[in-house]
Amino acid sequence: MDRLGYTAMTAASRTMLSLQVRSNNLANVSTPGFRADMERAQAVEVEGYGYDSRHMALVENNGVNMAAGPLMATGRDLDFAVQGSGLIAVQDADGEAYTRQGSMQIDAEGRLTLNGRAVLGEGGPIVLPEHDKVEIGNDGTVSIMAPGDWLMAEVDRIRVVDVPAANLVKNEAGLLVTRDGAAAEALENPRLVAGHLESSNVSAIDELVATMSLNRLFETQVKMMKAAEDLSDAGNRMIRGS
Repeated sequence: MDRLGYTAMTAASRTMLSLQVRSNNLANVSTPGFRADMERAQAVEVEGYGYDSRHMALVENNGVNMAAGPLMATGRDLDFAVQGSGLIAVQDADGEAYTRQGSMQIDAEGRLTLNGRAVLGEGGPIVLPEHDKVEIGNDGTVSIMAPGDWLMAEVDRIRVVDVPAANLVKNEAGLLVTRDGAAAEALENPRLVAGHLESSNVSAIDELVATMSLNRLFETQVKMMKAAEDLSDAGNRMIRGS
C-alpha cells in the first residue's frame, strides 16, 4: 500500500510544480518579450535500503520556449524588437544577461537601460551624450542628433547575440543567461524593428487548457493517496483481527 501512496504523492508534487510553471506563464501573457517556461523533470531512484522500487520526479531548470511572439507597434523612438533569432544583451549583477524586451529608457547618467539594467553595446554600456533626438537603426546602431545640429551621429551598436535554446536558462530576475555563464557571441547582422515591441509568446488558450487538465490530474492523485490510506487501514484491521 505504501508504494501506491508514494507514487501518488510523487505525482501530486510534480503536478503542483507544473501548475506553478503554467500559472507564471499565464501571469506574463501580456508582458512584452516574455519567453514561456517549459516543464522538465527526470525520474531518479530513492536511495536507501528497501527503496529499490521507489523513484521520485526531480525538477530540473525548466527549458525556455524561444518561439517568436507577434510584433506590436508603439511609435516610440526608444522601443525596438528583434526579428528572427537574437537576444538583447544587458548588464546584470552576475555579468551579461539577455532579453527580448526592447522598451529602453534613458537614466540620469545618459545610459540606455532596460528595466534598470544597462544595455550593452560593442564597447560596453551605451551612454548617450546630450542630444535632441535618438534613432535605432535596423542593424542595431544607435544614433543621436546633437543640440543645434541637423545630422545624425552614430554612438554605438546594440549588442545582439544568438544562443541555442538548449543553452539558455532563466535566472531569478527572469532574464535569460547561458548555462555555463559564458558571454554569447554577437550576431553579425541583427535585424531590428524600431518603434515596435515583441509581445509575449505565451498562448493563453494552451496554458488555460493545460491548467485545467493538471487540476483534474491533481484531484485524481489526491484520491489515490486517500485510497492508499484506506487500504492500509483495512490491512491493519485484518492483522489485528478486528
